[in-house]
Amino acid sequence: GPGEGRAAVLLQPFVHQVGGHTSMLTYDEHTVCKPLVSQELSFYESLPLAMRQFTPQYKGIVSVHLKKDSLGNLTLIASPGLGQPDSCGHLDSAGGDPAVTLWHKRKWAAGSSSEHGRVKWGHSQVTKAFKDSCPGKMLLRTDLQYHTDSFLEDANGKQPERKSYNPWGLHCHRQHLNRMSSKHNENKLQQFLLLENVVSKYSYPCILDLKMGTRQHGDDASEEKKARHIKKCEQSTSASLGVRICGMQVYQADTGHFLCKDKYYGRKLSPEGFRQTLRQFLSNGNQLRTELLEPIILRLKALLSVIRKQSSYRFYSSSLLIIYDGQEHKESADHHLPFPKTHGTNPSRVDVRMIDFAHTTFKGSKSNPNPTPYDGPDHGYIFGLENLIKILQNLSEGK
Repeated sequence: GPGEGRAAVLLQPFVHQVGGHTSMLTYDEHTVCKPLVSQELSFYESLPLAMRQFTPQYKGIVSVHLKKDSLGNLTLIASPGLGQPDSCGHLDSAGGDPAVTLWHKRKWAAGSSSEHGRVKWGHSQVTKAFKDSCPGKMLLRTDLQYHTDSFLEDANGKQPERKSYNPWGLHCHRQHLNRMSSKHNENKLQQFLLLENVVSKYSYPCILDLKMGTRQHGDDASEEKKARHIKKCEQSTSASLGVRICGMQVYQADTGHFLCKDKYYGRKLSPEGFRQTLRQFLSNGNQLRTELLEPIILRLKALLSVIRKQSSYRFYSSSLLIIYDGQEHKESADHHLPFPKTHGTNPSRVDVRMIDFAHTTFKGSKSNPNPTPYDGPDHGYIFGLENLIKILQNLSEGK
């Protein structure tokens, strides 16, 4: 039959999710997936060529349905391209379109060993699952404590020591599974978007997730949601700087751990606190990685010139990721390099990517909730980018 010979793939929560509220899952080494929103699909399908270097590559759609076994274990099974026969053509290189199994205990699966019955989101299971999916390099330290979340408690209900995997993605994942199990029956298909994993090439991905712009609510927001978002902007650096921190993980060479911050931390920052946190993001625990500043600034300026040309686009509630590798490549040791240390920054070592387009609107969008398109570029986004560039330039001048 058609399903024969397809390898099942285990979908894991995406370890490096530092922000957002949608559950991101790992499809394969270079691909993540997230629940499909038609407005976001519409954006990726009509993506302006100039923006492609600043967004993840769109790779197609998979259909996911929920299965529950007799023990109440939840399973998410995905099969590529159901109802979208041609959308997954470019995944063929990965060996056909595998049926994908996201296999999940009701709370958390403690690996495939036959531990009995249902498992709590125990700290040790979380740790095990992440060690399995990211061997050897993912010991994270976190400032986050979700007091409401049982996965941060050990078997005796105690808070574990603050040495954990970045808990944000797990928090989102658990909420998503709970929502799916209450909302969807077993036969209901949910479509997921397949996107490039933009951090797969980094050994120690340091990631800053920035909400860009002075306005966060989409055109489709209810009055209540609109008011809530406006308030969040007014009370954070979104109003004053056009950008606020939504999440971060930064590798500390001195301790060998990642330092993590979440959106609640980012919302409370003053403009000065924002500057300090940006500095912390570019520090390895000992000193500022000054060699990163120029390549990041150059890439932000390139993005700025692209955004200025996108008439009618409004990137409400989208994020900008700044990414670099926490593992430093000691240039001085590599005497065979073709240029002196002063130019020793390989620009590809830093990356800047726009993500999250569920509320992005533009002229001609099939799913645009706003029938009257906006005119000109997204000035709120531009304001945020200009301020970000200014702050980084000040950092590089030692201010």
